[in-house]
Amino acid sequence: MRLVGLLLLLCAGAANAATGFMSDWKTPTGSIVRVYTCGSDVCLKVVKLDASAPVTTDKQNPDAALRVRSLCGLTIGTGFRAVDAAHLGGGLLYDPKSGHTYHGTIAVEGDALKLHGYIGISLFGRTETWQRVAAVEACK
Repeated sequence: MRLVGLLLLLCAGAANAATGFMSDWKTPTGSIVRVYTCGSDVCLKVVKLDASAPVTTDKQNPDAALRVRSLCGLTIGTGFRAVDAAHLGGGLLYDPKSGHTYHGTIAVEGDALKLHGYIGISLFGRTETWQRVAAVEACK
């Protein structure tokens, strides 16, 4: 009976761990990205581009056929799962500025979201901090 209770507690904790992440976040470039559940995972999608964004299409995508798609509405993070109440892991982050996809982890610290992208070993990656904002109307 204790094992069943422990499993239920762990499952509930994993389900609730991602809720602190579910929000709209302002990137250093001024765009807004929404963190949301997509099936059993957590994903990230651009919902608003900064008015001064120099590029509005996925110009750096390695697939030439995708270079004309809009950045607004673009899913840039997939496959993240709760590690604990403050961390997501196991996902992929797409950087439209470079056209590269990286392994990623995400940590929430109050109203700050820290995304860490890397290739191979996490130690050699880069971390970017986003700020929580009020929900915005998603671009179409």
